[in-house]
Amino acid sequence: MAKTIMIQGTMSNAGKSLLAAGLCRVLKQDGYRVAPFKSQNMALNSFITKDGGEMGRAQVVQAEAAGIEPDVRMNPILLKPTTDVGSQVIVNGRVQGNMPAMEYYRRKRDFIPAVMEAYESLAREYDVIVIEGAGSPAEINLQENDIVNMGLARMVDAPVLLVGDIDRGGVFAQLYGTVALQSEEDRRRIKGVVVNKFRGDRAILEPGLKTLEELCGVPVAGVVPYLHVDIDDEDSLSERFGRDKEPRLIDIAVIRLPRISNFTDFSPFERYENVSLRYVERARDLRAPDMIVIPGTKSTIADLQWLRQSGLEASIQKAASGGTLVFGVCGGYQMLGRHISDPEQVEAAGVTEIDGMGLLPLETVFQGEKVQTQTNGVFSGVAGLLSELNGKRYAGYEIHMGRSQQQMPALTGTDVAKAYPEPSEGIEDMSDSTDLRRLMADYQQTTADLNALKARKEELQDCILPYIGDHEGVRCGNMQATYKHSTRKGYTRVVQPWEGRTFRFSEIKPKKTK
Repeated sequence: MAKTIMIQGTMSNAGKSLLAAGLCRVLKQDGYRVAPFKSQNMALNSFITKDGGEMGRAQVVQAEAAGIEPDVRMNPILLKPTTDVGSQVIVNGRVQGNMPAMEYYRRKRDFIPAVMEAYESLAREYDVIVIEGAGSPAEINLQENDIVNMGLARMVDAPVLLVGDIDRGGVFAQLYGTVALQSEEDRRRIKGVVVNKFRGDRAILEPGLKTLEELCGVPVAGVVPYLHVDIDDEDSLSERFGRDKEPRLIDIAVIRLPRISNFTDFSPFERYENVSLRYVERARDLRAPDMIVIPGTKSTIADLQWLRQSGLEASIQKAASGGTLVFGVCGGYQMLGRHISDPEQVEAAGVTEIDGMGLLPLETVFQGEKVQTQTNGVFSGVAGLLSELNGKRYAGYEIHMGRSQQQMPALTGTDVAKAYPEPSEGIEDMSDSTDLRRLMADYQQTTADLNALKARKEELQDCILPYIGDHEGVRCGNMQATYKHSTRKGYTRVVQPWEGRTFRFSEIKPKKTK
């Protein structure tokens, strides 16, 4: 049987997932066969394996670090919140149904056989299992039926490293308090503590580390510096949501839905220095992006209601009518249609019928059986702004409960992909009735999207820039603008445009994208 090591944290987002991934890579480099494991994961960012199972993305990243194929055994229980008090429960990659939090809490120990079967199966195949906990073992109200932190450590007899986040402050209280709240048996399992996300001079930290060791009775196993890494985030605690970005040459606005899922689909856009990717949750922050993305969601109907109440729906419709590219993915794609039905209450939103945004000729009906599969093909028949995608291969996956019927040729998951020719003004449908995901994860596809947006903007710039000066009221097509120079050389900002729309032009001569 394999040896084990378990990473637990003082809180969510302390850095457990990244440290576990790092251990997987180091052990692989040392010649061990290593696999990650997390018995229970609560996250809306998920992945579909080759055999069609659904699992959390953190263990996918860790599997990649270990140089192995992601396997649902690495994450036997996945909870995907559907409401504030309930989740869809996925066991060994397959949906078991929706459960209120209290019901799952009562039944949690019923899932121990599935957890142990998955763990023991991996332990027979690998030399080392790197286990990640969830949240914090200091949540004493959950200790009795725990199957993911100390409860799991006892079941598999795993030593524990406890990780604290110094970047948020109070790391000494975090670590000491967590140790102090454990039973004597569980305290003995903690073999060391780790101070994570440190910035500054370690010499200044040393006195505190010595006192911490005395209080906890275990060594400080390491001080890990703050790292800026570009890997998939696990959940909505992602720091990328809080980044307030100024629009660049190409400005992309992703609507931050309350139950946003798989937002990691859009992270490839962040790798381009002339592209701003902003997450927007207020209508006034939408501004005038080059592309609006409505992402996936675990509760399409509830998030469509929020979109409507927040005023963002009206803002998106107005932008679409003005020619802005609107891109819907999965639940966001379903919102763009005419109507959504949930006769079986699959989403448990308390609503069985709701009108969509009416931007696509599309009807969606939710059904109990979940579709989850990988797919690939070649784009063809794509007209309009994204025609550069024609001939390029795509690889993605499907995760959805809804079935969408559309009055247009579908983008299929076969060897040849098709998009309908000329959709509604300003709308591009790059998804199909099967809600294909991860279209943007490929460099060629992302670059094609950005080149199309850049070409559109350059056409507008070519029309406006010859008139730069001290004049107002220059008319270009259907746009009339007052403009001014910024203080930085090579930049121009156009403000107060026709009908209140605002365009911001970053570098006229853009740098070469990475």
